[in-house]
Amino acid sequence: MDTKEHSHNKSKNSRRSFLTKLWIVLGFVALAEMVWLVIDFLKPRKAPSRQGDFGAIIEAGPVDNFSVATVTAFRRGRFYLCRLEDGGFLALSRTCTHLGCTVPWVDEDKEFACPCHASSFDITGNVISAPASRALDIYRIMIENNIVKVDTSKMIKRSGFQPDQVVYPQKI
Repeated sequence: MDTKEHSHNKSKNSRRSFLTKLWIVLGFVALAEMVWLVIDFLKPRKAPSRQGDFGAIIEAGPVDNFSVATVTAFRRGRFYLCRLEDGGFLALSRTCTHLGCTVPWVDEDKEFACPCHASSFDITGNVISAPASRALDIYRIMIENNIVKVDTSKMIKRSGFQPDQVVYPQKI
């Protein structure tokens, strides 16, 4: 074997070993990144809730700010505050009970209409048209010193509207 051929094989081997080592290093980097992402995904996160955030008690405002037979959306709380014909209040979830789409209030039709699968709900959250099989979920309401407050920390699942779910302001 002459020196020219020997140096050619040597450079070929060193290049091959360099590329092998490079692929091994890159493989370990990719593996480390994947492990980090999985751990970060599985790690529970609970940001401290501030006043007015979802999962906290949200002050909606004075009773007099809400006209009878109206629906007011609260984006940060992810709920609708409904003032019924009789003056009572319901806090409805914005999530359709069929597949979880956000249901907007359509004021002209006086109903919540799901854009995903055409379910519709009345102002009390009852199903008007399927495929949703149960009423919109609700949140607990408190009226203190004529101020409406909604507790968004726990959603209350329900099959339909019950009159005892309505909260009325105290008459003075």
